[in-house]
Amino acid sequence: MATSGELGAREPSAKEVRLVIAASSAGTVFEWYDFFIYGTLAVFISQAFFPSGNETLSLLLTWAGFAIGFGFRPLGAILFGYLGDRLGRKYTFLVTVTLMGVATAGVGFVPSAESIGLAAPIIVLLLRIAQGLALGGEYGGAAIYVAEHSPPEKRGFFTSFIQASVIGGFVLSLLVVLACRFIIPEDAFREWGWRVPFLLSIALLGISLWMRLKLSESPVFMAMKAEGQTSKNPFIESFTYPRNKRRIFIAMFGVACGLTIIFYTALFSALSFLKGPMRVDDTTAELLVGFGSLISCVFFIYFGWLSDKVGRKKPIVWGYAVTLVLLFPAFWGLAALANPQLAESARNAPVVITGPACDYDPFASSQTGACAQLLADMTAIGIPYRVEQGATLQLTTGASTFDLDAAGAAGPERRAAITAWLSTHGYNLEKQVPPPLNLLGIMVILVGLGALSGATFGPVAALLSEMFPPRIRYSSMSIPYHIGTGYFGGFLPLIAGYIVARTGDIFAGLWYTFVLLIVALVVALWGLPSGPPRDFADEIA
Repeated sequence: MATSGELGAREPSAKEVRLVIAASSAGTVFEWYDFFIYGTLAVFISQAFFPSGNETLSLLLTWAGFAIGFGFRPLGAILFGYLGDRLGRKYTFLVTVTLMGVATAGVGFVPSAESIGLAAPIIVLLLRIAQGLALGGEYGGAAIYVAEHSPPEKRGFFTSFIQASVIGGFVLSLLVVLACRFIIPEDAFREWGWRVPFLLSIALLGISLWMRLKLSESPVFMAMKAEGQTSKNPFIESFTYPRNKRRIFIAMFGVACGLTIIFYTALFSALSFLKGPMRVDDTTAELLVGFGSLISCVFFIYFGWLSDKVGRKKPIVWGYAVTLVLLFPAFWGLAALANPQLAESARNAPVVITGPACDYDPFASSQTGACAQLLADMTAIGIPYRVEQGATLQLTTGASTFDLDAAGAAGPERRAAITAWLSTHGYNLEKQVPPPLNLLGIMVILVGLGALSGATFGPVAALLSEMFPPRIRYSSMSIPYHIGTGYFGGFLPLIAGYIVARTGDIFAGLWYTFVLLIVALVVALWGLPSGPPRDFADEIA
């Protein structure tokens, strides 16, 4: 990697470096806040913009909108990577943060589907696409900008603040939602108050622009421009530069894929697991995940610092390996601590659905068969169940059989009757707050998952900056990173939710994370450079 001492670049002062880190990190926090607020408020978005008679479908459509934003990140990486390598790092990520702020605020202004019909979800999806395009250019610009201001021996430590800022955006989104819920009455929040966190992005945009306008251009880019070494077409050169396709493959599957699925499993999967199947009070779950994530920021910075000492590969590979071992036990532990009574009921009186033609499609607005309709009801209730083939449709738990004929047709009334029946067999489906010791145990597990995310995420900005040549660094780093994070990570809530809905197993969605982690571990072991960190070279050892 060309640092500030190469290409005749001016060495930035310590004061300039501190300003670069502070302004870049704050801007990244705000931009990821804008992106994550959609996921944090997914339930309210589904009710406002994706209404359906099938509650599971409404939420899956909302997560599809979440995934679409990620899906367009690679296109944003191509577009803004090209501009960043051609026109400069600073002004490119000024454009991206503006686009993100405007698109996020726009979601808060869109009328509900009840008011304008199909236009509502279409507009929301278009704004989500704009968010994805913006984020595709933001991360690479901020990470490279800090890396190109950093001395080589502190590059992992300095860039780790950018990595921690990503989780900072998630924490900020939770804190803002909690503050709004505290200030705005619950009924009003459900009706219109959930829009306030989106509108707040206007103020965050102003702060971010003010901070980033005070920055100067990257010294590496200025030196390249002065010496006429900038790329004429960074996108094409990213795939024609010697051995760069190999680097892109490693960055996509060995780095971006692994770190992002750990990150989203530790944050979004844990949050939705606690609020959904475990029936933890929403505010309590958000506080637990928020504080756990905030504590985890320390590990992002620690492992970035450690990578300056032991190399970038070791923390990432060990993080993957330990996550594979602890992933399922961690969520089993969350289940046991978050709702012990529900976990015990599921063990002692498992729910079994027996019947013919039990083919349930979570994406269908309505189910045709009687068994599929029952599965839709059970999925909406959100407890684990097992499906067995049989001649007669039955819903049983232990030795008790639910009277389906007396309960009437599928829908809210039958779900209420099933819920009442389950409560007589120990299934407490009311929202609750776990006991203090259990809360402490949950926090330990969440911090542990956050630490594993920090091990795999903390060193990455420095690693990817070092992997690619300066003239095409913005494009070459952003494209694989955002393809990996956009498709493997962005689609995690949707795919995991679909797997759970299809199987009735609340832990089944974790297999998506597990399988992709094996792929990431194999590629990382094979392709990442071992030994101490080193600047860009034409060959990866």
